[in-house]
Amino acid sequence: MTTFIHESAIVADGAKLGDGCHIGPFCTVGSAVVLGSSVRLDSHVVVDGKTTIGDETHVFPFASIGLAPQDLKYAGEPTGTEIGARNHIREFVTIHRGTSGGGGVTRIGDGNLLMAQAHVAHDCQLGSEIIMANAATLAGHVEIADKASVGAYSGVHQFCRIGLEAFVGGYSVVVKDAMPFAIIQGNHAKCYGPNRVGLKRRGYSRDVIDKLNHAFHLLLSAKLNTTQAVEKIRDEITDCSEVDLLVEFIESSKRGVVK
Repeated sequence: MTTFIHESAIVADGAKLGDGCHIGPFCTVGSAVVLGSSVRLDSHVVVDGKTTIGDETHVFPFASIGLAPQDLKYAGEPTGTEIGARNHIREFVTIHRGTSGGGGVTRIGDGNLLMAQAHVAHDCQLGSEIIMANAATLAGHVEIADKASVGAYSGVHQFCRIGLEAFVGGYSVVVKDAMPFAIIQGNHAKCYGPNRVGLKRRGYSRDVIDKLNHAFHLLLSAKLNTTQAVEKIRDEITDCSEVDLLVEFIESSKRGVVK
């Protein structure tokens, strides 16, 4: 496949472009950038720094990827940005490179949808099949597990985690960890139990959904503190890997979980 570079685009010496890439009008690609096969930059896209973008990722106009982070401690160290395959990065999205204090790499997996004006700050670690709706904003060092969703205009505090398949409703302010499979929403966000509809749509069995519902009831409605609730979950719910994951997530939390 032939790579197309528009005559108005600037591709620096040293940049590596895979087969079938499309570099549209007024795009800028830096010298340390590596693009996989069939990557499409529509127009007015800036990709800079030590940045890799995986095969078949589509970047829409005015997105900015791999530029220096908005961290006042950043002193120009050679950090990077890694983006996987088949992502859709919509208009005006910003994704900043990592910092030496946070592992040095901002990382995004495969098959994600970042809607217009979403922001991924330095050192964030995103899995795959995540949806960030319009203007959803991540502070530095945020971790998001696979298949989670962050609603429009939501903000996630630095170092927070969003668990597997968690759903953050629009306009939320998240200052603690969002548990796997949970629905959270509000300012500050509160947890409203498991995402039963989402779990059903993704093919989870009725037994798993019922066990998760019972676990969240103990966490949210049984007048127990988190430690007591986790103990009862261990005693009352067995043979469910999803509940085990939920418990492990809670016990590993450094900021506490949204309840």
